[in-house]
Amino acid sequence: MHNEHNSRLEFLITGGAGFIGSALVRHIINDTDYSVVNVDKLTYAGHLASLTSVENNPRYVFEKFDICDALELKRVFDQHQPDIVMHLAAESHVDRSIAGPADFIQTNIVGTYNLLEQSRVY
Repeated sequence: MHNEHNSRLEFLITGGAGFIGSALVRHIINDTDYSVVNVDKLTYAGHLASLTSVENNPRYVFEKFDICDALELKRVFDQHQPDIVMHLAAESHVDRSIAGPADFIQTNIVGTYNLLEQSRVY
């Protein structure tokens, strides 16, 4: 389903301020003519400083929220109408999982479910 608001592909990338996500966002903006909507909660792993080279590009949009927020996900799908979803948002530091497993369950299971469900509905 190609979006109708412009003629280029639009990526929705979750976790786009993380190490891998920010490299992917920079690659897409710098090396293609595609657009990117970056959804990131900006926890310990997310750093907007890694995206300063693309932050003012008109093909780049940053949305700060938690993927566990289904209403915000729905709004982003409705507003930006992405063609491609790449899900990179995750709690991944094992030592943090021992101290706080609830965050891992929320983001990695509930957040992923919300993203899948909103993608399906969209």
